[in-house]
Amino acid sequence: MGSSADAPLPTTPDAEAVRAVAGSEPPGTVVWHRDDLRIADNPAVAAAADEADRIVPLFVFDPGFHDERGAACDARIEFLHDCLRDLDRQYRDVDGAGLTYAHGDPLNVLGRFVDAGWDVVASASATGRYGRRRDGRARERLGVRFVAGDGLVRDTDRPREGWSDRVEAWLASDPFDWDPRSVAVERVETGIDPEAVADAYGIDSAKTRVPTGGREAARERLREFTARIADYPGSISSPLDARDGTSGLSPYLRFGCLSVREVHRHVDERAPDGRGKSMFVSRLYWNRHYTQKLLDWPGWLDRAVNPVYEGFNRDRHDPDLVAAWKRGETGFPMVDASMRCLRETGWLNFRMRALCASVYFHVLQQPWRIGADHFYEHLIDGDPAINYTQWQSQCGLVGRPGLRLYDPRKQVRDQDPDGEFVTRWVPELAPLPAAHLDAPEKAPLAVQREVGVEVGEEYPYPVVDYEAARSEFRERYGAAYPAAADRLGEEAIARRASLSGGLDAAGSIAADHGESHADAADGTAQTDLDDF
Repeated sequence: MGSSADAPLPTTPDAEAVRAVAGSEPPGTVVWHRDDLRIADNPAVAAAADEADRIVPLFVFDPGFHDERGAACDARIEFLHDCLRDLDRQYRDVDGAGLTYAHGDPLNVLGRFVDAGWDVVASASATGRYGRRRDGRARERLGVRFVAGDGLVRDTDRPREGWSDRVEAWLASDPFDWDPRSVAVERVETGIDPEAVADAYGIDSAKTRVPTGGREAARERLREFTARIADYPGSISSPLDARDGTSGLSPYLRFGCLSVREVHRHVDERAPDGRGKSMFVSRLYWNRHYTQKLLDWPGWLDRAVNPVYEGFNRDRHDPDLVAAWKRGETGFPMVDASMRCLRETGWLNFRMRALCASVYFHVLQQPWRIGADHFYEHLIDGDPAINYTQWQSQCGLVGRPGLRLYDPRKQVRDQDPDGEFVTRWVPELAPLPAAHLDAPEKAPLAVQREVGVEVGEEYPYPVVDYEAARSEFRERYGAAYPAAADRLGEEAIARRASLSGGLDAAGSIAADHGESHADAADGTAQTDLDDF
């Protein structure tokens, strides 16, 4: 990806182009699209159409996301560009002029519309520190109005009180609607479009099996998944089965091609009752749960929730271990296959994401943020609210009791007993009998010589001793855990954690597991992974 200094793209549109679109008519309302790339069930579009006779739908290509400072792989940006082209078609399909593309600091772009008399409305969203500062300045300096409508709880002292009931009510409520015949959809010609941006920033993905972005593709995927939802429970754990057995909707939800409410309504009305339906619906609640966490505290992206675990593993940072994990050369076949799959396709099922995070933090004992950033860079569905909150939860940085510590060898035996996934992504192990793929280093030397796979040559020995490293981590983590549980008793830390049970749940953890009531073992008990 290129740099903004190399990108021959000015800040657009210029002031004259903005004035020209108004002409002799009174200005209307700009709909500032960000991660809500649809016109149906969109609170900002509905609000703009309700208050104005003319709207200009706008997407701003922010150099901070597209140049070398950005944390998105080219494939995710290309998926975004698909979604934008589809959004342009959505507006044209209702006889509008289409989507206006702009480039530059969003506040500078929006300021040109505000100076010309246009109002600006956007859907409220959960963002990290950069997005929160940007939206705050847009509200204060430009009067941008942010319309809530995503089911999250805002502007209350205790957002988790009655949270499930509120989300359930939102999911059951009517979608936002508007009448395209009541409003003129205008467009400003800027010379900017996804192709121009891709050329300017050198966006050229080499990933494979990347889905096509956009609402049309999302709706087709939703229809197809709903028809086979009964098979869903048996398809989510194995990385082979999950590729086609899960919904595949996560990148579309991340960019708002569909709303969570739309997906819920479609499944609720059209899917047959059963375990598959209830399990998938629970995942939609988890989506809102983790997004609520980022709304409650943007620090999830860069600081440990629990101060006791701030900097945990930092003194053990080993760039060589991190590099081996990123390349898929740790000597743990399921981890290596998963990391190579991530790098090439931008996708992993949840269990393999959790496995790789667990081995990285609990076994290799490396700083969590580096691993989380690597995942966020490569995932097509990379959503900061999901990625970073899941990483902190998986690593154990919140202070809840129990560790979700995965055994990479057991995952081979349980999820890939025939070795099809492992040998697809770690082909150097293909000649080895499947019975030895959980721990190739333990294969008899005679077997290794017979098949031509010598561990230490074609494939590395494990970079650490698994049992010793896991035992050492549990001891270190457990020693710190009672103090971490105590910190959850502090209101500020409990608010950060944003537990589903609210402040009371955090207080109960402190009372039951804090230094005066628990020993170190309480913080290191294994949690049943299937419960998550």
